[in-house]
Amino acid sequence: MSDQPKTPVSVTEAGAVRAFWERLGLPGLVDVHTHFMPERVLHKVWQYFDGLGPLTGGIEWPIAYREEEEQRLARLREFGVRAFTAMLYPHKPGMARWLNDWAAGFARRTPDCLHTSTLFPEEGVAGYVREAVDAGARVFKAHVQVGAYDPGDELLDPAWELLAETGVPVVIHCGSGPAPGKHTGPEPIGRVLARHPRLRLVVAHMGMPEYEDFLGLAERYEDFLGLAERYEEVRLDTTMAFTDFSERLAPFPRRALPRLAALGDRILLGSDFPNIPYPYADQLTALERLGLGDDWLRAVCHDNGARLFDLA
Repeated sequence: MSDQPKTPVSVTEAGAVRAFWERLGLPGLVDVHTHFMPERVLHKVWQYFDGLGPLTGGIEWPIAYREEEEQRLARLREFGVRAFTAMLYPHKPGMARWLNDWAAGFARRTPDCLHTSTLFPEEGVAGYVREAVDAGARVFKAHVQVGAYDPGDELLDPAWELLAETGVPVVIHCGSGPAPGKHTGPEPIGRVLARHPRLRLVVAHMGMPEYEDFLGLAERYEDFLGLAERYEEVRLDTTMAFTDFSERLAPFPRRALPRLAALGDRILLGSDFPNIPYPYADQLTALERLGLGDDWLRAVCHDNGARLFDLA
């Protein structure tokens, strides 16, 4: 467990977050990309970020909320996040079912967390995905980069088909940030969508860094914004995008802002809490700084997520 002392949520920090959504007349925030997982797994994730400097050009990645689970939950609630997720993911076969069991228990004791599950290309994946859906899973997480797998692997086809049929969204990290993988980028996941066009995919991190282009593949395949424009069930989450930290590593092309504005009903607030290297409010400030208007902000920060997950 973390050896850092438990400290109360900063009134100033919580006040800044709440002032943001109160000004917009919202009842709070819906954050589709927050991480809760077994403590020993989360600590390994933190160790990865602690050593990420060489992959980010020497830019360090300090974990802003390296705290005990209860303290992290208290922060989100003080911020006014009325619904959030427990994004978790396996990196090897045999791990997903165990993570799903843990996440089901977490969801039972954390009613404001959307019951989250995960998957991996392995024998039996369709069976445990069905079990998770039947148990009330409301969102899945897939991580192509960490899992180092092709999302088009035929072992996953029955699971994708099931999730498309049931309408359960999948938040998928398929962009190449913070470091590229063999199967990252828009082309591999585009092949999945061609076979399962009703799959409710939420592209994490706005597809960073392939927001608009995917090197030479752009001419023969679509970028992530293009996938959202073509497939009506594809969405993107804002996780870390547009912040000062990410703009140093992978700036969002300003020529794409009109496309981003036009997709206002398909963009969802994501933060990557607690694994971010800056205060939570920085994500909100970055979105406001885009200058796309209050209606766009209301949709992104609450209404789109509330509609997707049928929140009262």
